Amino acid sequence: MFGVTTSDDYRPVTWMGRYPVDVTTILIGVHIATMVAGCLLIAFGGAGFLDRLAFNSRDVIHGYAFHQLITYAFVHPPSGLLFFAIEMYMLFVFGREVERFLGRSAFIGLYAILLLGPSAILCVWGLRQNLSLAGSIHLHFAMFIAFATLYPRAELIFRILAKWAAIVLVAIGTLQYLTYHEWPNLVVSWFSITIAFAFIEARGAGPELAWLYNFRERFRPKPKLYIVQKSSTRRATEPEDVYASVDPILDKIAKSGMGSLTENEKKILDRARNRLLKKSD
Repeated sequence: MFGVTTSDDYRPVTWMGRYPVDVTTILIGVHIATMVAGCLLIAFGGAGFLDRLAFNSRDVIHGYAFHQLITYAFVHPPSGLLFFAIEMYMLFVFGREVERFLGRSAFIGLYAILLLGPSAILCVWGLRQNLSLAGSIHLHFAMFIAFATLYPRAELIFRILAKWAAIVLVAIGTLQYLTYHEWPNLVVSWFSITIAFAFIEARGAGPELAWLYNFRERFRPKPKLYIVQKSSTRRATEPEDVYASVDPILDKIAKSGMGSLTENEKKILDRARNRLLKKSD
């Protein structure tokens, strides 16, 4: 709908019959597979295995469980299956459009930053206190932010523009985290939102930030001295030979009369007459 294919990087990874399979489709398949596997593990007493996949700063720092920097996003507990369905919808509808615009390589880069960035931040924060993280709600909501940055005037359900939906959802999430003092979730949420917005802006898309550029211009040092070049006026030179300039006009008068002269020819004739009068004086 919004994407434009211009090279191989913008084409699907493969095809299943007539249906294209892009990076977004593969990611949705992986997330659904891990969700089903997690539900089966919990049903048959393997919940402890999921705990080793979720991010825990103590396990990463002291237990060298570096796989948790990535696997946390693929841990989907059964209690949050409704939000998981919303995530997959966001990734399917909005993630595909972002991939079509950015291309396969740039989209993978954006997804990797949104995947590794939050866990890396919590690792540093976790040096002072133990922090945990599981699920991919922040990651896939950032995909919607990227879409809203690309197409702010795209109409969603009830004809709501994408930019207003993004602003309202960001405000609701921020207020919720502030109310319950969920500082790690607040930091991860705003990190993901900022990265998604900045990544699209860095690609030369998204809304123009004229107010930001004007604000920066105010604080730039202004030059104290201005060099103004003096404009020189050139006087029109008139031919020295007066007779040579009016001979064609006099011939025209002799053939067709004074009424045949143009305004420019009349001016030339008047200037020649004035010069001859000055010389006679």
